[in-house]
Amino acid sequence: MSPRSPSVNEELRRRSRERLLQATVELVAERGYEATTLGDIAERAGSARGLVSYYFPGKRQLLQSAVHRLMHRTLEDALEREPRTDDGRERLARAIDAILGLAVAQPVLMRTHMAGILQAEGFVRCAEQQRLAALLRDTVVRYGSRDVDTDYPLLRALLMGAVFAVLLPGAPMPVTRLRAELFQRYGLDWERGFPPDAGPEDRSPSGGSAHR
Repeated sequence: MSPRSPSVNEELRRRSRERLLQATVELVAERGYEATTLGDIAERAGSARGLVSYYFPGKRQLLQSAVHRLMHRTLEDALEREPRTDDGRERLARAIDAILGLAVAQPVLMRTHMAGILQAEGFVRCAEQQRLAALLRDTVVRYGSRDVDTDYPLLRALLMGAVFAVLLPGAPMPVTRLRAELFQRYGLDWERGFPPDAGPEDRSPSGGSAHR
C-alpha cells in the first residue's frame, strides 16, 4: 500500500479533531463538565485517548474550542438560512437571535463555557474562536459600521452580557426582553431575524425600533 499523501493525512487529522469537538459538546451538555472526562470524550469520538492531548492542552481548552465551533456553525447556519440576504440589518438580527438561541437551547453548555472564560486563561485563541470572530466582524461590517475595530468588540461584549443574563442562576432575564434591548440598541425592527412568539408586553417600550 502506498503512503498517504500530505493532503489526505491533513484531512484525516481535521476529521479526528472535529469528532473530538463534537463529542465534547454532546457529553458536557448531557453530563456536565465535571462528570465528563477526557477518556469519555475520546471514547465517544472513537479516537485514542492520546489524540486528545495531541490536539488540546487540557479539558478546559478543549471545551472552549468545542463551544466556539458550535457558536460559529450555529451563527453561520443562521446567516445563510433561506431566504439568503446581504441586508446588513437582517444579518445582525439573525446573529443576535442565533447567539441568544444557543443560551436557551444549551444552558448547561453555555453556562460552563461562560464560567471558563472568566477564569485566568480567558479566551482560548484557537481556529474555532477565530472563525467565530471573523463571522461576527463581517456582520458588523455589513451592518454598516464606520468603526469596526470599536463596534465589533462592543457587539461581542453585548452578546456575552446577554447570554450571561439569560443563564444567571436564580435571576435569569427573559430572552425576549434582552432581544428587545439589543434590537433597540441597533435600530432593528422586531420582525427581523427569527422573532420569538412573544406579545408586545414582553418587549421594551420602543418595540425594538429605535434609531441607532
